[in-house]
Amino acid sequence: MTDRNGWAPFEVTPGDLGVAAGAEALAEQLAEMDLDGLLVREKAVVFRGFKVPPEGLDPVLDRMLPRRLAYVHGNSPRTKVGSNVYTSTEYPQEYTISMHNEMSYAHAWPTRLAFYCALAPTTGGATPVVDAALWLQSLDPEVRDAFRDGVRYTQNLHGGKGLGKSWQDTFETTDRDEVDVFLKETEADWSWGPGDSLKISQLRPATTVHPVTGAEVWFNQSDQWHPASLGDDTAKALAQIMPADELPQSVTFADGSPIPDAHVLQVRDRGLEHAVDCDWREGDLMLIDNLLVGHGRRPFTGPRRILVAMSD
Repeated sequence: MTDRNGWAPFEVTPGDLGVAAGAEALAEQLAEMDLDGLLVREKAVVFRGFKVPPEGLDPVLDRMLPRRLAYVHGNSPRTKVGSNVYTSTEYPQEYTISMHNEMSYAHAWPTRLAFYCALAPTTGGATPVVDAALWLQSLDPEVRDAFRDGVRYTQNLHGGKGLGKSWQDTFETTDRDEVDVFLKETEADWSWGPGDSLKISQLRPATTVHPVTGAEVWFNQSDQWHPASLGDDTAKALAQIMPADELPQSVTFADGSPIPDAHVLQVRDRGLEHAVDCDWREGDLMLIDNLLVGHGRRPFTGPRRILVAMSD
């Protein structure tokens, strides 16, 4: 499967490299590769058929991601399972996760992501990836223009009990002073509220330019933060409980004006329309440039365990 420009993730197998399958062989080959150049050229690379076992994952990730990052200020539910290795987003298996660039809402984001299949699903469960420049180009001109000044994200994090994530889980600490220091460096606005709650507001761009290729890419998560993405029934139910700016997460245009539902639904749907699926086999890995491609998840049945790690 390829997108309308003929692009698909570049696939590497043991046969391509003339080596036997295995974590040690892959790690040795990665040490000889120009991964920076490969990712700029291909955007996403799938290492297929190396059959890397869970106990052999760390040396491979050390080559792919020499500076693994913690998922600090991440907004999706995950479980930390190793040295800055996490489960992929823990979201009901019957739902699609729409396309996004990891932590594009944040002041700093990872430049690389690695996905690893520890347990393949029975059916479905592909990780779709989309060329972020094509995603931007696919949007109607009036939608692109509406986002020209960027977006404002709002988070309401509880102190241990409530809807959504706690600030303790989000920042991987129980020390409010550490959170204050972190947020000050991100140029966010924030305030502590009743019940040890935390409200954060961040103004971020809607697009960015890749530092090597110069390509302008769609780079925000407005569709995922917008109530319209929850579906009509859920959005209406939440609207009856609390105003939009009190939801666990919400988004507006930069000036605080609401983003029309139709805009974010177009963003969501066209990202998925142009995505290319990476189907999983146990022991496979995929490495992506987080600016050049967005990623998501298809619904699945049966067990599925995809781990993710990231680096700057």
